[in-house]
Amino acid sequence: MTYTARDQWEKHFSDGKNFRQVGERERELLAEYTSAPDGGGRALDVGCGTGELAAYLASLGYTVDACDFADSALARAREEHADVEGVRWLRMDIERDDPAPLHEDGYDLVVMRLMYPFVRDRERVLHGVGERLRRRPPRRPHPGLPPRHRRRPRCSRAIDRSP
Repeated sequence: MTYTARDQWEKHFSDGKNFRQVGERERELLAEYTSAPDGGGRALDVGCGTGELAAYLASLGYTVDACDFADSALARAREEHADVEGVRWLRMDIERDDPAPLHEDGYDLVVMRLMYPFVRDRERVLHGVGERLRRRPPRRPHPGLPPRHRRRPRCSRAIDRSP
């Protein structure tokens, strides 16, 4: 799949196609390593597609801003997850649109699952969403990281672990 234009993604989602579903192992890792802070947290799901991950993050206690640039994806997300509370669906092209609709107080977690390869200006986008991360005390390290990375404080981020 090498979609690069919005109209290609619109057709993809309006034709009823999906992306890879959130797997059980991903859910386990998210629950273990990105649990919401006490009292709840705020998450940003960039490129949310049909909203499966956003809905799961809401079940972990996050209030979620889920954004995608495809109206057809967001329409399906709203329909498929109508019973989920705590998710705000935003039509936004993270590379081109004004970030004003994003929560001004920042996020405890930012996820960019399966959409990163489609971002053209990765450095700018990562810097922009990184600026939205709230600073938190370090969490215990992910067991899959090499020891040299375990000593550094880390922000809570879900990493795409697809093959």
